[in-house]
Amino acid sequence: MTSHQKTSFLFLNWFAILIAAVLCCTPCLIAQESDGASSIQTKLQKDDPEQSIRRLGQIDIFDLEFASDPQISPNGERVVYVRNSFDIMTDKRRARLWIVDAAGTNHRPLTDFDQFGSSPRWSPDGGRVAYVASDGDKSQVFCRWMDTGQTAKLTSLLESPTGLKWSPDGMKIAFSSFVPKQLAIDVKLPKQPNGAQWADPAKYIERLKYRADGKGYLREGHTHLFLVDASGGTAKQITSGDYDHSSEFSWSLDGTSIWFSANRTADADLEPNHKNLYSVNIESSETTVIVNRKGATQSPIELAGGEVIFSGNVDNLKGYQPSKIYKLKDGKEELVSREFDRSIASLKLNPESGAACFLYDEEGTTAIGEFSLDGEFRKIVSNVGGTTLGRPYSSGSFSIANDGTIAFTQCGTMSPASVAVLQNGASKPIQLTDLNRDLLGERDLGKVQEFWFSSSFDNQRIQSWIVTPPDFDEKKKYPMILEIHGGPFANYGPRFSAEMQLYAAAGYVVLYLNPRGSTSYGEEFGNLIHHNYPGNDFDDLMSGVDALIAKGYIDTNQLFVTGGSGGGVLTSWIVGKTNRFAAAVVAKPVINWFSFALTADSYNYFYKYWFPGYPWDHLDEYMRRSPIMQVGKIETPTMLLTGENDYRTPISESEQLYQALKLRKIPTAMVRIPGAGHGIAARPSHLISKTAYVLYWFEKFKKKK
Repeated sequence: MTSHQKTSFLFLNWFAILIAAVLCCTPCLIAQESDGASSIQTKLQKDDPEQSIRRLGQIDIFDLEFASDPQISPNGERVVYVRNSFDIMTDKRRARLWIVDAAGTNHRPLTDFDQFGSSPRWSPDGGRVAYVASDGDKSQVFCRWMDTGQTAKLTSLLESPTGLKWSPDGMKIAFSSFVPKQLAIDVKLPKQPNGAQWADPAKYIERLKYRADGKGYLREGHTHLFLVDASGGTAKQITSGDYDHSSEFSWSLDGTSIWFSANRTADADLEPNHKNLYSVNIESSETTVIVNRKGATQSPIELAGGEVIFSGNVDNLKGYQPSKIYKLKDGKEELVSREFDRSIASLKLNPESGAACFLYDEEGTTAIGEFSLDGEFRKIVSNVGGTTLGRPYSSGSFSIANDGTIAFTQCGTMSPASVAVLQNGASKPIQLTDLNRDLLGERDLGKVQEFWFSSSFDNQRIQSWIVTPPDFDEKKKYPMILEIHGGPFANYGPRFSAEMQLYAAAGYVVLYLNPRGSTSYGEEFGNLIHHNYPGNDFDDLMSGVDALIAKGYIDTNQLFVTGGSGGGVLTSWIVGKTNRFAAAVVAKPVINWFSFALTADSYNYFYKYWFPGYPWDHLDEYMRRSPIMQVGKIETPTMLLTGENDYRTPISESEQLYQALKLRKIPTAMVRIPGAGHGIAARPSHLISKTAYVLYWFEKFKKKK
C-alpha cells in the first residue's frame, strides 16, 4: 500500500480513526509498508542529488497517523483504540477502531474498512465492545460480540450519541444526545408561491449562548441522558428540562441510578463555571441534588460504602482555577488532593487499588497520577498525549483494567500518539503501536531540546524548548522563529508538532516556551497574568529570545515571531513594543479586548474571569491591555491569519489590525482560511496552508546579510 493510499483512511470523527485506517496489522507489517511512504518527497530528493537530508514535507501531513481513546479490556489482555488518519482526496480526518494484544501482537482492524468508529467501550465482562459509528446519516450505537465478531446496530437515533457507559450488569448502555426544541414565535409571513426562489429565512435568536466555535450557530435544544438495552431497542430519555447534561457521568454501583454533573440553574449561561452534582433514577427519572456549590463538579464516581469522589473547583473568579479531587460522605465534602498544585483531569477509579487516577500536567509534560482516598499521591507514568498534531499542546487519554493495568496514548517529540500499556507493578510501559514508522522513519526530523532561563522582569524561571533543523551545525548561524502558544491557560511541551517540524525543515531554529500564565506550574504561576494579560509575558518571551541568542548560533538579523490565539495576542503586542523582529505572523488574535468581549462565542465567560467586569464599566482596563493601542508604534511587517468561521477570536479582530496597519502604510497582508474555525489545523490542508503562508511571509522579509 502506498503512502497516499494509506492517507485515504485518516480521520473523520475526532482524532480517533487512525486506528482502523492505518495500514499496520503488526509492528512487522508497519515496517514492510514503509517502502511506499511519501513518494512525492522521495521523488523530490531524487531530483536533487545534493539533498541528503530527508526533510519532512508539507504533503507528508496527509500521511501522519495517531492513536486516541485506548480502551483496555477488563482482564487487561487487549486494547481497542481509535486509529486516526487523513484522506488526501476529501481533506478530512477519519477514524476506525483497531485492536491489539497487551503484548503488542495481533494488531488488526476491529471495524470494517468502510465503517468509521469512535468511543469504544468494553462491557463489564469483556465479551462485547460498544462503539459509535455512522450508519450513513447520523451516528448510532453499535455493539460487537468479541467471540464471534458479529455486530449489531443498537439504536435508531435522530441525533448522534456521545459518552457511552455500560451498566454494572452489562444489560444497558447510557449515553448523552441532543434533543431539539422548537421555538414558538408568533411571526406571520406570507406564503411563498410555488416555484418561487426566495432568500433563506431569517434566523431568530434570543438565547444568551447562541453560537460556538467549531459548531457555528447553535440549534435550539439541550443535551440529555439516555438509556438503551444492550440487546438494542428504543432509547429512553431519563433527564429533561431546559438544561444541558454532559457526558461526564457514571453508574451507581447497584445500577439503579446515574451520577452526573450539570448546570441546572435558571441562568445557566450566565454562570459558565458552575456545575452541581446530581443523581437520576433510571426508572422514575427522579433527579436529586448531591452537591450544590459555587464552582464546578465533574466526573463523579460512587465508591463502596456510599462515598462519592469527584473533581472540581470552588469558583473565585480567577482566570486559572485548577481542578481538585473531592470525596463526599454523609453530605460532607473532603479535599483528597490537598496540597497538590496541579489541575486534575479525566478522573477514574483504579479497580485494583481503589485509588483515584487522573491526568495532570507537570512542567510541560502530561502524566497519570493517583491519590489514595487517604490523600497519598503517586506518579504512575509520564509522556501521555500526542493527539494534537499541529502544535505541541497537552492532550491524551487512558483507561484501567481490573488488575490495574493502564493503557494510554504515549507521546514524544519524534512521533504523534502511540498506544502503550503499563502493567500493574511494572516500572516502564510497553509501546504497542508505531503508526508512523513507515513515514517518519524515512524523515530526518528536527531535534527538540529543553532549556530553562530567568525572566528579565522578576527572575521567574521559565521553561522552553528549541527545535533545530535536521542538518543543524552549532558553528553556523540560523534564522529563528519564536512560536507562542495560545490559551493563555495552556502549555507546550516535549511533544511532536507538525508545525514546528515544518519550520525546522525549512531551515529555522524554532523557540517555544511557557511564559507566565501557562499551566503545569501551579496556580500561582498561572494567575500571574490574572487581570494583567498580556502583561509581563513580553519580558518572559524576550528573555527567552536573548537566552537563545546567547548560545551563539542565531542570526540576529533574522528573527521572526508568530503565534495563534493567545499567541496571536502576544505576537501583536510584541511588535507594538519592539522592532527587533524582521517580520511577524499574527494568527487568530484578539486585537481589541472591548470588541472581543462582546463578539466572542464565550462572551458570558471572559468579561468576569479575565476582566473585573463589563467592558463599558472598565473601558480603561480593556483598552490598556489591547494590542490595538500599540498600533501607532508598529513598524514590523505583519501578516494576519485567521479562519473565516472563527467564533472564538472572530476575524473582525484581525481585520482591525490589518486595516489600521494599511492606513499607516506598514507592510501587511491578511490570510483568510475559508471554512476554518479557531482550530485552523482541523483539516490537513488548512494546517499546510498555515505553515506555508507563515514561511512565505518570513522569507519575503529576510534581511540581507
